[in-house]
Amino acid sequence: MTGTRMSEDGAPALPDPAAVDPAVLATLLARHGWVRRGGPTARYGRWTPPGDSDPGTSVLVPAGGGFDDAVDLLADAVTALSRSHTPSARSILLALTVPGDEIQWRREQPGVPGAVTWEGEERLHEAARAMLSAAAKAARTRAAYFGARLDGWAGDFVQRALVVGPAAAGGLTAYTPAPEGRGAVTTLVRALEAMRDAVDYRRVSGGLEAFENAVQSGVSRELVEAVQQLVRGATAAQVSVAWSAAVGTPGGFGDRRIALEFSPGDLPALEEAAELLERIEPAVAVTVVGVVVRLKRGGPAGPGSVRLRVLSGAEVAEVKVRLDDRGYRLAAEAHLTGVPVRVAGRLERRGGFRKLARPHDLELVRLEDAERERLLKTLGEGDPD
Repeated sequence: MTGTRMSEDGAPALPDPAAVDPAVLATLLARHGWVRRGGPTARYGRWTPPGDSDPGTSVLVPAGGGFDDAVDLLADAVTALSRSHTPSARSILLALTVPGDEIQWRREQPGVPGAVTWEGEERLHEAARAMLSAAAKAARTRAAYFGARLDGWAGDFVQRALVVGPAAAGGLTAYTPAPEGRGAVTTLVRALEAMRDAVDYRRVSGGLEAFENAVQSGVSRELVEAVQQLVRGATAAQVSVAWSAAVGTPGGFGDRRIALEFSPGDLPALEEAAELLERIEPAVAVTVVGVVVRLKRGGPAGPGSVRLRVLSGAEVAEVKVRLDDRGYRLAAEAHLTGVPVRVAGRLERRGGFRKLARPHDLELVRLEDAERERLLKTLGEGDPD
């Protein structure tokens, strides 16, 4: 996840008033509990913070961008929000600056209120990344356990999420691209709701079958482990989602902020679920085309192990294959000549679907010279070794 653009004093850069949609600003103010008071409905509305948190602050928002003084009023509104002591003012500015669906993670830790340990801060970031990665994979396809499958796809999505910081004590906020990244966020919400229900069902009935059913909602071992990481060492944890005011609410969801809570008391059920979800995920029959990037065996003859960089046939970056003497020699020839191989087998869940078991039908895949040179150049650029 990447960070937002910052101003010279270290605070998040303010949004350009000319680019602020008055309707979006009004929606965000209402979402955060600000109250609209007086003013001609057709021209503008004056908004004040909730309660008596900041009595000296008010924001004048035009009803639309077509008025001559609209940009001036929006500039005054942005300035007022930047100076406000109301906590929600910062969140509103961030939502205007970094448009997208907003996801917040919070951990309540024992000890001094508002204080966060280094370990707790690191755990929060790791849990958030893992949760976004699991959601991105589940948005692509459902599985009880992904392992290394779809790592590249999920990594790209996580990198497009923008972290706004520094994080509040015990909290972290990120914005995911909308609408293009919304499938992952809607999947995350549905999956966390199903996980919450499955944990409660486990406590009442003692059964884990609800977790199996929840796979169709996007629950996976990876998502369960991310929630475990968020909760472990905390007294409580929460994941909340607010939809982009600029893009609107997706079908099937309300405009309200969605919040799901987990606690240390959920950990036993989550630990059992993680083991179950990995156990029920079957091996996958595949036919892989890949380039041999490593060869290893104990002597000049006999079986050996090779590593293939996958070009097609499986949604993993690399697989390890154990071959007999004949297969190893063929793989060595492919490596020396820069020719891909095709091999069938079963991706085993042990090791995260990185191992191809029961290999058969190994053969060389002949390429045209230009295609072969292009492939070798790509491999050279992508190989860290």
